[in-house]
Amino acid sequence: MRKLLELYLFLVGLVLLGYILGRKSPETVPTLVGRFLFWVGVPISIVIFLRKADLSGPIWIAPAIAFLAILLGAFLAWLGIKGLTHWTNTTPQKSTQGSFLLAAMVGNTGYIGYPVTLSIVGTQYFAWALFYDLLGTTLAAYGLGVALAARFGDNARNHAQVLQAIFINPALWSFGFGFLLRQIQIPQTIDFCLEIVAWCSVALSLVLIGMRLSKLNSWHSFPKATISVGIKMLVVPLLVSSILPLFGLTGAVAQVILLQMAMPPAFATLVLAETFNLDRDLAVTALAMGTMLLLFTLPLWLVVSG
Repeated sequence: MRKLLELYLFLVGLVLLGYILGRKSPETVPTLVGRFLFWVGVPISIVIFLRKADLSGPIWIAPAIAFLAILLGAFLAWLGIKGLTHWTNTTPQKSTQGSFLLAAMVGNTGYIGYPVTLSIVGTQYFAWALFYDLLGTTLAAYGLGVALAARFGDNARNHAQVLQAIFINPALWSFGFGFLLRQIQIPQTIDFCLEIVAWCSVALSLVLIGMRLSKLNSWHSFPKATISVGIKMLVVPLLVSSILPLFGLTGAVAQVILLQMAMPPAFATLVLAETFNLDRDLAVTALAMGTMLLLFTLPLWLVVSG
């Protein structure tokens, strides 16, 4: 409990710092920070985390479960968009649809999922969390997520441009480089510096949340964010966790998978919203709401997982 409290204080402190900086900075600063994370911070983090991962054991099931949860979230979000269109007699803007889908699909299984897993389960099963994130969430966010962001954003309007956006995505390239660099010895000084950059990217992502919160002029995205976050953090974990025993996942392993599924929307959703001009207000509202909701849902899932 002490470690979790320290984790939450760390999260709140950096978001608050970002909020203060955002109130004093120009409108263009959060956009520049988001693009820096997309092109530099996130790729370096992926390489460093992958280099230090223990890849032994039958952990290939973890990304399979991740994609199952992600696709289920996308399907339920699509139904949610259809429901909103029917009830309000208006179709949400494409940028809003893109942010809505992303927030319901991918969770913060790295920046928050890693510390939570280590604090609750320990290091023995950490590889399951890592594979869930790297081969599941990461590939979905910076593969399928980029395709959706390009499709619903302003930066790509046809299939060729969508494929190009995926091909040049730096996160996917860094994932491949991470596997290659596992076999190469890097000088300790360089490795240490890269690790500092990776964890600074984690902190910068939290600061970016606060900066975007400071730029919100209203909470008109709150109803849509509530639906999207509810799908991501409540409905999907409840449905998928009920079938985990069918995959032979029980005990601590099932707990790790459930915790990863129950994470709030990923910071990648905001990075993609910044890069592809999606609905930034909806993205940051969903992130803020999900991060706060985690304080209440985490004990619930710990009880469910035994």
